[in-house]
Amino acid sequence: MKAHDGMYIDGEWRPATGPDVIEVVNPADEQVVGRVPAGTAEDVDRAVRAARAALPAWAATAPAERAARLAALRDVLAARKDEIAETVTAELGSPLKFSQNVHAAVPVAVAGSYAELAATHPFEEKVGNSTVHLEPVGVVAAITPWNYPLHQIVAKVAPALAAGCTVVLKPAEDTPLVAQLFAEAVHEAGVPAGVFNLVTGLGPVAGQALAEHPGVDLVSFTGSTAVGRQIGATAGAALKKVALELGGKSANVILPSADLAKAVNVGVANVMSNSGQTCSAWTRMLVHRDQYDEAVELAAAAAAKYGDRIGPVVNAKQQARVRGYIEKGTAEGARLVAGGPESPREQGYFVAPTVFADVTSEMTIAQEEIFGPVLSILRYEDEEDALRIANGTVYGLAGAVWAGEEAEAVAFARRMDTGQVDINGGRFNPLAPFGGYKQSGVGRELGSHGLTEYLQTKSLQF
Repeated sequence: MKAHDGMYIDGEWRPATGPDVIEVVNPADEQVVGRVPAGTAEDVDRAVRAARAALPAWAATAPAERAARLAALRDVLAARKDEIAETVTAELGSPLKFSQNVHAAVPVAVAGSYAELAATHPFEEKVGNSTVHLEPVGVVAAITPWNYPLHQIVAKVAPALAAGCTVVLKPAEDTPLVAQLFAEAVHEAGVPAGVFNLVTGLGPVAGQALAEHPGVDLVSFTGSTAVGRQIGATAGAALKKVALELGGKSANVILPSADLAKAVNVGVANVMSNSGQTCSAWTRMLVHRDQYDEAVELAAAAAAKYGDRIGPVVNAKQQARVRGYIEKGTAEGARLVAGGPESPREQGYFVAPTVFADVTSEMTIAQEEIFGPVLSILRYEDEEDALRIANGTVYGLAGAVWAGEEAEAVAFARRMDTGQVDINGGRFNPLAPFGGYKQSGVGRELGSHGLTEYLQTKSLQF
C-alpha cells in the first residue's frame, strides 16, 4: 500500500519539515507496512494557519453546499471501502471481515448522517424578540485514537465540517495510513483547500503542539483518561472548548428474568469484538448469585470459540499491558476460567480471549480499563447490589441491561450512571449521542448532539 511522505496541508501534499519518520507495523505479523513523516510543531503551525485562513469562506458557505461536500465524501468512502478495509487490517491487525463490516462501513453511515444534518439542522431560531444563530466554533484540532481509526476521524471531522468549522487532524501514530486515505477522499470530494488538514506524528510532539496552538478554538480528543486530563488542562489554560471521549469500564447487567444464555453469549462477543480494544465494551458482566455458576460456564465456553477469530492487539506495548492485567487478576484472587497471560501464537501481538470468575469490585481488573479481550464476571445479591456495582467505578461510558421484560430493563438502565445503555442487545445507532459520565469524558459525538459540539451561539435582540 502507498504511504504519502508528506502532510496534507492547504489542499496539497507538502513535504514535512523534519527528517523523522514513523514506521507502521502490522501487529499480526510484526512487519513494517508503511512509513509516514513524524510531524513537528512547525508542521502543526502550517496546518493551523491554513485552517484559519480557510475558515471565513467555509463558515460563510451555505449549509446546502457543506452538505453536498459531505455527501460526496460519503460516496468516495463507499467507493473505496475495500481499500479502506485492507488498510485497517494491515495497520491494526483487525480480521478483514470485521474491517469490512465495521471499520469501513460505519464511517460511510456516519458521513452520510452529517450530510443530511448539514442540510436540515436549524442553524437559526426565533426566541421571543431575539434571533438565535448557531455559528461554527472555528478551527478544530481533532486528535484521534487507533482502535477505530477511520470511524473516530469521521465522527469528528464530519460534524465539524457540517458546522462550518475547519479542521487539523492528528491521527494515532499506530494507524496513520487510513488517515492518509481519508485525506485523499476529502480532496476527491471537492472540499476546499485548507478546510481539512492532516499532520501525522507522535502525541507528545504533534499532538501537544496542536492542543496548545493559539490558532485552535476547540480540541476534540478520543483516547485515555490520563491523556484527556492533560489535554483538558492545556485547553483550559487558554479557555478553549474541549470535547473528550475517554475510557470506560462498562457493566453488562443480567437481571434474573433475562434469557441467560443469550445475554452471556452476546456479552462475550461484545468484549471480544475488535480484540477487546473498544472503550465502550461491556467488560464487567454482573450476574445474580443463583445464576452465577451457569453464567461462568457459558462465558468460558463462548470465549473458547474466539481463539482463532480475533486479531492481535495493536502493538507490543499493549500486549504487555493486557497480559500484565491478566497476571494481576490472578494475583488478586480472581479465578481464570478461559485464556490467560500466555500468547496463543508465536508471532504477532495476540492475547488469548480471557474470562475471570470470582471477581470483586475492589479488584484492579474490575476498576481499570484493560483494553484487551478480557472479561470479568461479578456476582450480585439483589438489584440494589447490582446497581451499586454497576455504578462503582470512575467511568460511565456505556453499559447493557438484560431482562425478560423491556420495561424492567429500562427502569434499571435509567438508574445507571452512564452515557448510553443497550437494552436486551439493542443495536448501534449512528444518530444517537455517544459520550460518557464522570471520567469517561466531556461532550457527545454522533447525530445532532455531536454537531452541536462544534457550534457556538449568538443572539440578536430586536
